[in-house]
Amino acid sequence: METVTVEKMYRERKKALELTLLTNEDGLKKRIPTNEISRPGLALAGFMERFASQRTQVLGETEMTFLSCRDESGRKRAVENFFKFDLPCVIITKGLTPPPELLEAANQKGVPVFSTRLSTVEFINRLSAYLDNLFAPHTTLHGTLVDVYGVGLLYTGKSGVGKSECALDLVERGHRLVADDVVKIIRKSPQVLVGTGSELLRHHMEIRGIGIIDIEKLFGIRAIRMQKRIEVQVNLVHWDDQIEFERLGIEEKYTTILGVEIPVVMIPVSPGKDITVISEVIAMNHMLKIYGHSSAEEFSRRLSQEIYRRKAAGEFLESDLE
Repeated sequence: METVTVEKMYRERKKALELTLLTNEDGLKKRIPTNEISRPGLALAGFMERFASQRTQVLGETEMTFLSCRDESGRKRAVENFFKFDLPCVIITKGLTPPPELLEAANQKGVPVFSTRLSTVEFINRLSAYLDNLFAPHTTLHGTLVDVYGVGLLYTGKSGVGKSECALDLVERGHRLVADDVVKIIRKSPQVLVGTGSELLRHHMEIRGIGIIDIEKLFGIRAIRMQKRIEVQVNLVHWDDQIEFERLGIEEKYTTILGVEIPVVMIPVSPGKDITVISEVIAMNHMLKIYGHSSAEEFSRRLSQEIYRRKAAGEFLESDLE
C-alpha cells in the first residue's frame, strides 16, 4: 500500500472536501497511518486515556464551543494537552474560526490544521469514503475484466489463450470492457471485490497481429466502464484430453482473491469454439443462481426422481400377477 500523506489528501481532495490550510505547510509531509477518523471531544476535556491520536482529528461545533467556553488559560491548557500527541492533522468543520491558541500550538508541533465549510457529518462521510478506498486491501492480476449483462467476469489464463480476443468480441456484441491485461482489484468490503484498469493502460487493448487499440475511441463511451464488481472468474485453458472438465455443474468451484471467495469456471479453448456465447451463458447462469435457481441441481433432482419413479414402477409390475 502506498504511503498516504496529508499533502496527498489535500492535493487530491481539496475541492471535494472544501479544505483551506490554516497553518504553515511544514506538517503536510506527515503520514496518515489509518483510515479511521476521531472526534476528540473527551481528549480536549482532559481525558487522554485510550485517545486515538493516530487518527485524523475532526473538530466540529461541539468541540469548538467547548474551547470557546473556556477562559484563556483553560483553552491553552486543553490545546497543549491535545498537541502533546503526534497527530496527523486536524480539520475544523462548518467554517468555524479556531482560537489562536490552537493554531499557535499546531504550528509549533508541525501539525497541519484545515478548515472546511462542510458540516461535520458530510465531511466525515466524504473523507471516510476517500480514506477507505486508499487503505483497502488491493492487488493486481494479469487478466481481463468485462461487464457482461451486469455481471463482472474476470478472465484469466496463460498469455495468448485468447482473453483479449474474447473481450473484444463481447464489446462488439454490446458488453463493456473494464480492464485488459492488468486488472487492479480492491476489496471494498468483506464480500465485495471491485476491479479497475491501470492508470497507464486505461481501456487500451493488445490484439496480437494488430497491436494496441483504444476501445473507447473505436466503439464509443458505451463500450467501457471505469470499474466493476468482480463476481465470477473465468479461467481459459487450452483443450487437453488429460484435464477433466466440469460436465454437470453441480459442484461449485471457488477461488479466493484478497480473502474473498468468488465462483471460478474453467473453460477449454479449442478452434471453432464460441467463447463469447459461453461467456454470456456464464453471466446469465450466475444471475439465475443469485435468484435461487440452479439448473444443474434442478436437472439432478428431476433425474433422481425419474430414476426412482421407474424403479418403483418396475418393482410394482414385477409383483403384479394379474
